[in-house]
Amino acid sequence: MKRGSPPSVRHILVVDDDDRIRELLKTFLTRSGFKVTAASGADPARRMLDALDFDLAVLDVMMPGEDGLSLIAWLRGRPGRTGRLPVLMLTARGEPGDRIEGLKLGADDYLAKPFEPEELVLRIEAILRRASEGTVNGGAALSLGPSTFDPGRGELVRDGHPVRLTEAEVSLLRRLALSAHEPVERRELIQADVDPSGRAIDIQVTRLRRKIETDPRSPRYLQTVRGIGYMLAPD
Repeated sequence: MKRGSPPSVRHILVVDDDDRIRELLKTFLTRSGFKVTAASGADPARRMLDALDFDLAVLDVMMPGEDGLSLIAWLRGRPGRTGRLPVLMLTARGEPGDRIEGLKLGADDYLAKPFEPEELVLRIEAILRRASEGTVNGGAALSLGPSTFDPGRGELVRDGHPVRLTEAEVSLLRRLALSAHEPVERRELIQADVDPSGRAIDIQVTRLRRKIETDPRSPRYLQTVRGIGYMLAPD
């Protein structure tokens, strides 16, 4: 049985092979009101994820042995809440390829090293806020061709089978579902994602189209509205 934290205390998993950075993150995040558990690599992180409940994971990409990208891929393959755990990547500033790959694998956001601790907290708070707001957004289930999306449950079913979604994907679908058949400005989605480049939103849309659309290259349900943003067009 997993041992959870009190509801008011958000539990963060920090995974970094650098002892100094790991301890600095643990100290700063603890002072910011989080409960923090730290792991020095992928193997101990897996054991902790199997034994404890977390609200978010901060993963360093560049680690000896198994890197953070592999760990994200493993995490997204896990069932239930663990597989949807929000993830913030820590990447080397000169490695945009790692950031893009991490977003494609299902990371919610990234932060390049070196970074200001205050920015790390702001990004964590933004991710957790999206996840928290999503849990109270209800509404009727939406028909998307062979798929059905239930905003209240945050569940996508295709051809009778559940489809795995990340918390970021659930949050994006819920926001679009609130304004079904009406375009949502890309700027609004970017601001909610705390990613000034907008790259994370574009990658999430691409991932969702693969899960929803019969032909992702010619989307019927998750449409691009030129010059504005994106629109969800259920049946």
